Amino acid sequence: MHSAFGYANPEQELSVHFMKNLLFRAVCVAGLCHGLATPVAAQQPPQSRPASGTAAPVAATLPPSFVIGVSDVLSISFWRDPRMSADVVVRPDGMISLPLLNDVHAAGSTPAQLAVILAEAAVKFIADPDVVVMVKEIHSRRVFVLGNVVTPGMVTLSADMNVLQVIAVAGGLREYADKDNIVIIRTENGQEKRLKFNYDDVLKGKNVKQNVLLQPGDTVVVR
Repeated sequence: MHSAFGYANPEQELSVHFMKNLLFRAVCVAGLCHGLATPVAAQQPPQSRPASGTAAPVAATLPPSFVIGVSDVLSISFWRDPRMSADVVVRPDGMISLPLLNDVHAAGSTPAQLAVILAEAAVKFIADPDVVVMVKEIHSRRVFVLGNVVTPGMVTLSADMNVLQVIAVAGGLREYADKDNIVIIRTENGQEKRLKFNYDDVLKGKNVKQNVLLQPGDTVVVR
């Protein structure tokens, strides 16, 4: 006796239906059954997006010893109070200007320390202020390389860098550079200080203490 669908017996009909269902699943896994299965992307929860016309600030990579300096660009964000939030540049006098708070001294502080200073100043205007300070651009940590290097000029200390590393960033020494008589000029407490650097000795592992970490404002002179 044949079933309603023309199969010889119920067992054959179940077997055929099983094979069709298995084939259907295989096709869907391959991504070929558009409209038959819900796309993977549609199954994911919607992602939160920034409001139109705004973008999340991108922080610069900071060296461990970083403190804010002149010309650095900061993004100041007061949680739930955008009227006091702003992107600011540290002025030559070390100050920044913010709405309501006016001038605040920023140079010489870490971002975390400045956030505390701003929160304390903001209690007059908002209750329990929550402040985040991000460094968007570093311009204060600069050294200069002059003389017989391939590319003399300014180098930004995006991390702690020693003399040998900064010379490498400047392209290395030229052929006739005086490797034994390189000088680092540094100003400390208003006094000029000169440090000697012997390139060949450092490469050979001799007197490596002269391969000092450079400080913002240092000038490396290669004769």
